[in-house]
Amino acid sequence: MHTLHAIVEGVVQGLTEFLPISSTAHLRIVPAFAGWEDPGAAFTAVVQLGTMAAVLLYFRKDLWTIAKAVLAGLRDPAQRTGAEWRLGLFIILGTIPIGILGLAFKHKIEHQFRTLELIGAALIVAGLVLAWSERSRRHDEKRDIESLTPRDAAIIGVAQAAALVPGVSRSGATISAGLFLGLDRVAAARYSFLLSVPAVVLSGLFELKDVGDGRGYGAGATIIATLLAFVVGYASIAWLLRYITTHTFNGFVGYRIVLGAVVIALAAANTIN
Repeated sequence: MHTLHAIVEGVVQGLTEFLPISSTAHLRIVPAFAGWEDPGAAFTAVVQLGTMAAVLLYFRKDLWTIAKAVLAGLRDPAQRTGAEWRLGLFIILGTIPIGILGLAFKHKIEHQFRTLELIGAALIVAGLVLAWSERSRRHDEKRDIESLTPRDAAIIGVAQAAALVPGVSRSGATISAGLFLGLDRVAAARYSFLLSVPAVVLSGLFELKDVGDGRGYGAGATIIATLLAFVVGYASIAWLLRYITTHTFNGFVGYRIVLGAVVIALAAANTIN
């Protein structure tokens, strides 16, 4: 049965990783609704490597340009003036908070943070923050990624660290922070995706050793889910970047609030666990 579960959860991961609705929450909620076992934190982290491969493929030109600029800047100080060099440094800077807090709270993230009540509350609260960021954004502001400052990178990096709590949503938190800082929706989303690369890759590789240790799904199911997450995730990136050119994030906010309330109510009644 784990193969069927992995197929469903791979699709869920691909659909929800880049939408601001929390993939880690859905990988906990969907099995709970279906009466399946919790796939485990290791499965959740590793299957994200599939969606991360989708980011690497979709943004391959941007990432290659940034990587070349960083390497050139390390070799030659005179090359440290371009936008790509600064963007590369900002991605590194923005990854530090989630790296430090992820290691410091590893046990809590894998166990205490995965309660359905906490996930439901996080869905609602982070959804309201996303709505607030939309309302606070000045519509005459048109900041793009090239306008980012070290302060912006640090703030968005701290926001990304908040997504260690399932239900917050890494993309939702970083997009919200970007909107508060005046980025337009597409710029906030693009930077969110680029910033995710080091954090998700390192998290997935770190948890890879725990796949098949008896506390979650085995290696075969994890591979199936990861491949499906890659395919569906690539399509999700393309869809979201088109969607937000003409739509707000308010639809996602409504979904988060309703889902969070349902999860809390069902968990309180011991209908799901």
